[in-house]
Amino acid sequence: MSLSERVRVLVVDDSALMRKLIPQILAQDSDIEVVGTAMDGEFGLRKIEELRPHVVTLDLEMPRMDGMETLRQITRRFRTPVIVVSALTTEGASTTFKALAMGAFDFVAKPRDAASAHLDAIAKDLIAKIKAAARSKSAEIPVLRELPKAAKKPGSRERKEPTKIVAIGISTGGPHALQYVFSQLPGDFSGSIVVVQHMPQGFTEMFARRLDECSAIDVKEGRSGDLLIAGRALICPGNRHMKVRRMPLGNTIVLSDDALANGHRPSADVLFRSIATEFGGRAIGVLMTGMGDDGAEGLGLIKRAGGLTIAQSEESCVVFGMPKAAIERGYVTRVVPLDALANTITVQCGLERAALATRV
Repeated sequence: MSLSERVRVLVVDDSALMRKLIPQILAQDSDIEVVGTAMDGEFGLRKIEELRPHVVTLDLEMPRMDGMETLRQITRRFRTPVIVVSALTTEGASTTFKALAMGAFDFVAKPRDAASAHLDAIAKDLIAKIKAAARSKSAEIPVLRELPKAAKKPGSRERKEPTKIVAIGISTGGPHALQYVFSQLPGDFSGSIVVVQHMPQGFTEMFARRLDECSAIDVKEGRSGDLLIAGRALICPGNRHMKVRRMPLGNTIVLSDDALANGHRPSADVLFRSIATEFGGRAIGVLMTGMGDDGAEGLGLIKRAGGLTIAQSEESCVVFGMPKAAIERGYVTRVVPLDALANTITVQCGLERAALATRV
């Protein structure tokens, strides 16, 4: 679509209330035009063919043709970006991650009370994601449906001090990208990973479990006091900030409810700032696919503290906003494509281990 063209949106939802409220929300932005609504997947597919929207918002729980089958048809026949409007439940979270793996662009969490006042809380997020989807190259990037099988996890993992602390900031396109990277990390990975993924509260625990299933390292949703140990990744919970802290008996993470930073909680900048302060040259900062500029300034602090800074390459990003912001400010040491990120991080952590062994 051209930059001057309004974003044409089709709303597919079996709830008459949602078919009324979502267009009302999107009407707040003059750059968006709702060209139609559909009550189920069959009607939705017909209207996509007829109206040719730039973006589809899709409910996953619908009669007749459900959301998953509708998504499958959209990605196969039309390649139109899809924003999933997901129920805020455990089952809803599980289905949402399956939809993302199938090629959905992103999701927003539907409030439990779908009244207009509650939907207003997601208005800014929904509008931003629709605009990003319309202008992204996501349809040109192959969907990695067949992830490499993860190596078997070690039977017992010795609790070791990590050689490096790897901090990752990521947003739109993140679940799929992180699954890909984590599936390629070796079981004897010598670094410790901390991740800020922009994601609503209630989804990060399920996300961490999915990453753990596909990875040879251990992955869990972080809790205050969790240790930074080799071969472990900690995912920041939704709606919390995560910092790291050096302690005599082991380095840990600390969660907080501090104010939003760059419009986000969790914020990559908050994590990166603490990583730079606490670990300096032992830090590796990584900015991956996502909207906006969260993490850019924090990555600059890591670089100034002597750490390595990495940005995901433009051609492998769903949305190049976050890496681009850091690159343009001169904060990035290396630009790496998605398929080389795991190896790059592993090698850097391994170099430090070799250097430590030499010094001993």
